[in-house]
Amino acid sequence: MAYDDLRSLLRALEREGDLKRIKAEVDPYLEVGEIVDRVNKAGGPALLFENVKGSAMPLAMNVFGTDRRLLKALGLTSYGEISEKIGGLLKPELPQGFIGVREAFGKLGSMVHVPPKKIKGEAPVQEVVLTGDDVDLDRLPALFTWPKDGGSFFNLGLTHTKHPETGVRNLGLYRLQRHDKRTIGMHWQIHKDSRNHYAVAAAKGERLPVAIAFGCPPAVTYASTAPLPGDIDEYLFAGFVAGKRIEMVDCKTVPLQVPANAEVVIEGWLEPGEMLPEGPFGDHTGFYTPQEPFPALKIDCVTMRRRPLIQSIVVGRPPTEDGPLGRATERFFLPLLKIIVPDIVDYHLPESGGFHNCAIVSIDKKYPKHAQKVMHAIWGAHMMSLTKLIIVVDKDCDVHDLHEVSWRALGNTDYSRDLTVVEGPVDHLDHASYQQFWGGKAGIDATKKLPEEGYTRDGGWPDMVESDPATAALVDSRWKEYGL
Repeated sequence: MAYDDLRSLLRALEREGDLKRIKAEVDPYLEVGEIVDRVNKAGGPALLFENVKGSAMPLAMNVFGTDRRLLKALGLTSYGEISEKIGGLLKPELPQGFIGVREAFGKLGSMVHVPPKKIKGEAPVQEVVLTGDDVDLDRLPALFTWPKDGGSFFNLGLTHTKHPETGVRNLGLYRLQRHDKRTIGMHWQIHKDSRNHYAVAAAKGERLPVAIAFGCPPAVTYASTAPLPGDIDEYLFAGFVAGKRIEMVDCKTVPLQVPANAEVVIEGWLEPGEMLPEGPFGDHTGFYTPQEPFPALKIDCVTMRRRPLIQSIVVGRPPTEDGPLGRATERFFLPLLKIIVPDIVDYHLPESGGFHNCAIVSIDKKYPKHAQKVMHAIWGAHMMSLTKLIIVVDKDCDVHDLHEVSWRALGNTDYSRDLTVVEGPVDHLDHASYQQFWGGKAGIDATKKLPEEGYTRDGGWPDMVESDPATAALVDSRWKEYGL
């Protein structure tokens, strides 16, 4: 099972020699970011900075920086465990479409008994309660990571909101700029559910309650990054991943619930129309996102453990700590993507494409232009709609072998016929589009072409095992002793 809280995970990592305590003073202005980026790219350990300049709180970094650590945090031995579990529960019937996805999650929740559990009384995260003038966000270590950033940011605060009319909860991971001791900039993008919650409240002239939790149980932190449909509870998914119910507690000053075993929670209200300039910020794309106006959250209350610590991450040019989180999502959601696009055999979202810019998809090709049908289905599938490049290959191609994929995409295509170019929505953070929110996309059909598609040349794959199995078997038997 997954770890119940962040500190128990850190203790386990330290016992295994996979966490390094840093006792020397470090500066959250540029220095911490540079240290963490170097350590992460070298495949190094988790880091616990015990002496952060300007703050009394230790800062945990690079905690999910390797696949091994993230799997350990979630209580897994491989990412396939969850995808196999999801796929097994959905069989023998495979519901279709988004309604089917919602029904599938409802089925998962009822079968594994993991809805969040509200605890009575006060929780560990409420051992200390600060309100009014006692609130001081400068006590929390925020990072100024890259030289052209617009300020200091909290990069791993889990934002809780709920729809003003339906009451449906949303848990999201958004960067948070610290404007002053009691004000946070809420960078939620145009496609995010929390932004919709704020828009609905503002249209009615109402303020929106917000709670932001730091240092949460690992399964909750991961769930906040998962691209779930808007009416699927992230805490149900976190419980499913963790294999147990997530304990929740009522906030002190807002009508929301947060993880009882978090380290720090800040609570406040968003007033309609109150905006401040936010950014620039060196983002996970590897480029700066420009300054824009975003809602400004006034903090009324901070609750925390008696000796709290903060967890954060460094994002920037890949690879970064985003890598294991993205790979987990890729594997976990394969069975659910197959519900929406049943033609898919496997898929891969390369980290170098920020996981949302490129999708490599394999199919069992059945008919002419089957690849193009799959491209358009993916561009209509929830957050997969933001994919800028789709490469479709045959089922015998390993989508994770980029050399094999490149060989097919570069050499087995006639771009006058096999290239599809469209326009559509792109990520809010996309820096390449000529205008914000939408831009060009491309699909490459790298599958074997059928005669019905106008392909008349003989060609074929020069595979000795298939074309002359007797020779292949002879080489296997005669040359094995030489290690060839």
